[in-house]
Amino acid sequence: MIDRIIVPPIKCQGIKTRLVKFILENIYWNGKGRWIEPFLGSGVVLFNVQPEKAIINDINPHIIRLYQMIYRRDLSPEEVRTYLTNEGRKLLSKGEEYYYVVRERFNRTGNPLDFIFLNRSCFNGVIRFNSKGEFNVPFCRKKDRFRRSYITKIVNQIKQIQRVMMTKDWEFLIGDWRECLKNVEKDDFVYLDPPYIGRHTDYYQQWSEDDAAELARITRDLPCGFALSMWKENKYRLNDHIARHWSGLVERTCTHFYHVGSTEDLRNAMEEALLIKPGYEAIPFVTQISKSIQLELAFDEHTS
Repeated sequence: MIDRIIVPPIKCQGIKTRLVKFILENIYWNGKGRWIEPFLGSGVVLFNVQPEKAIINDINPHIIRLYQMIYRRDLSPEEVRTYLTNEGRKLLSKGEEYYYVVRERFNRTGNPLDFIFLNRSCFNGVIRFNSKGEFNVPFCRKKDRFRRSYITKIVNQIKQIQRVMMTKDWEFLIGDWRECLKNVEKDDFVYLDPPYIGRHTDYYQQWSEDDAAELARITRDLPCGFALSMWKENKYRLNDHIARHWSGLVERTCTHFYHVGSTEDLRNAMEEALLIKPGYEAIPFVTQISKSIQLELAFDEHTS
């Protein structure tokens, strides 16, 4: 159970900030092994689980390098404040033109500070790269984006995740999800938030039906617990991938609204499914109360 959601400094399409409580309240893991995320994305689930040991992977090197620098304290919150203050002034003065200067610079150098700048001033908070690995999201058209309060918000988010990371044994990987799932042990727990079929396929690398089917095959053979986040349906269609590849799992659902996405049709109400390996689902709170009452009644009947 968590009272307050830790929000990461990086935004991306499909971010699970509004679903963290739903996810964590529906899975059970004893915490003895490693928390493994082959598709880290924004990292919001990881930062709220706060495992002692973790293996963290993403195909996008910029996200992993940024979080790795924060983890190692190679990048401080105050460095981020100074950078965003200076670059924000240039954006305010020069407008849209300066955004593209930074974007071009980032595509040459991969500077993690430029990555934060682009992520927080691009159109609709989208992370998208072309086939050459170049960030290609246009400007959000708000040249006053980096006001003092907004910069402080980002800096505080970095401070918060740095505190979470402190003393933790986390391993960061950049690459294919298959490598991340090798040598998984029975006490580990794997949380999967892959690119959604039919949505967000331009995040960093193309994600096909074959990739999704292979993920299901490999995951089902893992010796440990696992849970998968996947969209189930919206007002337009039902995701039949779930029935074809993930049947037989415990399914919990939640309806929410996407606020991050490249187009309007990707920002509608959506029913999300959390698919959990049997035996690793948490008992719903209402069920727990019911069982408690049953035990009390049984005890009263026995003693009377």
